[in-house]
Amino acid sequence: MTKLSKKRKQFIFLSLAIPLLLLIAFVVFPAIDLFRMSFTNWDGFAKDSQFIGIENYISMFKNKDLWMSLKNNAVYFFIHLVMIAVELAFAVLLTSKLRAAKFYKTMVFMPYIINGVAISYAFSYFFSPINGAFDAILEMLHLEPLIRNWLSDSKIVNYVLSFVSVWRFSGYHVILFMAALQSLPQDVEEAARVDGASAWHLFKYVQIPGIMLMVDFVLFDNIRGALQVFDIPFVMTAGGPGYASSTFTLYTIKTAFTFSNFGLASTMAVAIMVMIVAIYLIQNKLIHGFVLRDRRK
Repeated sequence: MTKLSKKRKQFIFLSLAIPLLLLIAFVVFPAIDLFRMSFTNWDGFAKDSQFIGIENYISMFKNKDLWMSLKNNAVYFFIHLVMIAVELAFAVLLTSKLRAAKFYKTMVFMPYIINGVAISYAFSYFFSPINGAFDAILEMLHLEPLIRNWLSDSKIVNYVLSFVSVWRFSGYHVILFMAALQSLPQDVEEAARVDGASAWHLFKYVQIPGIMLMVDFVLFDNIRGALQVFDIPFVMTAGGPGYASSTFTLYTIKTAFTFSNFGLASTMAVAIMVMIVAIYLIQNKLIHGFVLRDRRK
């Protein structure tokens, strides 16, 4: 028994040690080096770099194009935020006794498993002003006045890209909400129905409070994804016209690999990590300190 216990401890130690070493090697050390580079003027090629203090941070805060990119990230965030209610409604519908529910679940989740670059290319042709399918649909419906340069009009390009992002990721959120709804105790819902609760009251007073932790996760995933969005604007518009559809991550990568300013790009990467952590702490305080406080009591 002692020998078995010893082997079990060794197995647990090895199981924890290997992921911990990988975490330190590929996350902790690169993060520390990234923070160090943010105080230098390294161009990505030179063997040496010069320490310049907080000059990169000052340049970042004064960069108007970067602030425009962050504003574009906000468009993704608010559109996905509005879609959370729609995703939750779809999840409730698909967990009910709906005919062909399995087929609908597959179709909802399918966009998430498709490669993001492939989706971006497909929608680039879909919204193309030259033989684009979307313009053809509008013409078929006699809605020619609505036709626009969908990917080159600075006023609407971010909303078009956000639509593509919603089409890709909403199915993932629907599946998460469905998993949370199916994990709720059935006896509580049955008791509520026996007491005469309608579908709306069941949704408002039983299902929503029961899956609030999943709502918290989806909300954080929305914030993180909105700040890190890259592939869709990169493939479909390359951040154009100008910086009208650029995002914080896209601008950071361009700063590093197009303008060869790895020091400033490292500063931007540090900034986005700080924003994500800060937003998580604030959200965690709000959700657990106020929304879930009554449940703990």
